[in-house]
Formats: sequence, structure tokens, C-alpha cells
Amino acid sequence: MAAAPQPTGRSDIIIDGIIDGKAVAADITAHIATGSARFVEKAGRAPGLAVVLVGDDPASAVYVRNKGKTATRLGFYSVQETLAADIDQKTLADTVRLLNDDDRVDGILVQMPLPSPLDAEAIIDLIDPQKDVDGFHPVNVGRLAAGARAPCLVPCTPAGSVRLAKAALGDDLSGKHAVIVGRSTIVGRPAAQLFLAENCTVTIAHSRTEDLPAVTRTSDILVAAVGRAGLIGAEHVKPGACVIDVGINRIAAPEKGPDATKLVGDVDFATVAPIAGAITPVPGGVGPMTIAMLMHNTLTAACRRAGFTDIDF
Repeated sequence: MAAAPQPTGRSDIIIDGIIDGKAVAADITAHIATGSARFVEKAGRAPGLAVVLVGDDPASAVYVRNKGKTATRLGFYSVQETLAADIDQKTLADTVRLLNDDDRVDGILVQMPLPSPLDAEAIIDLIDPQKDVDGFHPVNVGRLAAGARAPCLVPCTPAGSVRLAKAALGDDLSGKHAVIVGRSTIVGRPAAQLFLAENCTVTIAHSRTEDLPAVTRTSDILVAAVGRAGLIGAEHVKPGACVIDVGINRIAAPEKGPDATKLVGDVDFATVAPIAGAITPVPGGVGPMTIAMLMHNTLTAACRRAGFTDIDF
């Protein structure tokens, strides 16, 4: 069996085999800032991003605040609609419809999860597909599955995962074997479609996969997206493989105090890092990329809505 490809990325992005997601995201947002300025010159307005937050979940609030700060820093028109946790379906739907009709807004994101009993799927279906910067609308999902990447908006976390793999292995991923552990419609399935579009050979593994380590050990690129802390250990990884850890799990950290917690991924970093050729940390890996790709989608949506094809970012 041929050895997995070794990292070929820049030394300031991959240090001791660890892919610095913050550095990759900074590169992307720097290009977006330039593109945003060019858009303003041509359109006479800024690209617009609207984020809808329902309820007061602390983690969601922090995430939404970071999105807003990044959008403002890049020169976007940024608006946040904050709604009470006990609102009804109609009120939320009316908010989305107003944003659909707002010409200042190019991208709409409804922060998930929504409080019960709100119907998230119905709300996603209401978002204008041209403004669906999460890439969750059935129109965008279908176009991605059909292989028509250009006219669709792609889910941010899977798109960021591909960018991180390229940071480690170079822009040409042709022929690499990518194994995606997880089959969610948010990460696993769209990630498989995106790696297919890069001419990878793709395997999707999941909770019913027999002998998971035997499957994952064949991968040049291993994407862990299950939401189970430490699921992927040394026995799952081929030496030299590029490991992208999408998982974000909060677990107890008694070493920090009786009630302390910490964030960890789906990969047992301590045992896998010495084996992998490149690996993303948690935090600091895929997380920053998700926000960067959200900004990328917003500017993409703005350019498409304005009919601009010459703004390169």
C-alpha cells in the first residue's frame, strides 16, 4: 500500500504537523476584504449578511457575535435579528420573509438549533436559495449533489474542511482517498460531494460501518464529523494521513477544577497527532474556517445577485 501524501503546505500554516485553521482563515478573509472593497466600488453598497438568533443560548450568542464582528471588519453590512425563545413559527417565518425582500441583504443565516417546538426545516425552506449562505436549502443541496457547484451555495464547514486539506496537501487532491466519518446533511454528505468534486475517491463511514478502523486506515484524508469525543484513535489512522477534525465536544476537565470543562474534537489528538502527517486541532482548526467560508458565501451571493463575475476572491 502506498504511503499517504505528506504535507506540502506553508510553514506558517502547518507547524509540527498541526494545521493552523486561524492562519488559513486569515488568508481567506484577507482576500474577501479586498473583494468586498471592489464590490462596494462597483455596486455602491456593501455586501449584506443577516443573522437570526432565536433564544439566549450562550454558545449560539457567542458564535453569532463573532460572525457579526467578522462581517463588519470585512466591510459588510451586518444585521442581527434577535428573537425571544418563545416566539411562534409565524413570527420567525415573517422575519425570514422580510430579509428575503431586503435588497441590502445578500446572505441570511438562521442560527441553529432552534428552540422547540419551532420547525427548523420549514424555516430553512423559506430562505431565498440565492441568500442561503449556510447552503442548507433543498435547492442548494440538490445542485451540490448534482455536481453543479457554480450556481449553488456550499455548506461552510465542509467547504472549510476541503480548504484545510488543500493547505496540507496542495491544491490538487486528485486521486486521494477521502474517508468521511459521519453522514449528516450538515457536514458528512456535503463534504463527500465536495471531495468528489476535487476528484478524490470518497468513502462515507458511519455508526453502522463494520470494522471502522479498517476502513479509515485506507484514507489519505480522514474527516471526523460525528460529534463523539475521542472516537477516532491511533488505530483508525494511516501513517502520514491528513486528519480534519470537525467535532466540537465539551467535556469535563477536572484537571482545571471541579466544574471546569474543555472543548475537544472527535479525534483523540494526543494519540493521533504523532501518526498523522497533518492534523487540525480543536479549537483552532475547522471552527475559524466555518466563519471564513460564511463570509466567502456572503460575498459570492452578493456578486451573483449583482451580476458581477470579475471580482476574484
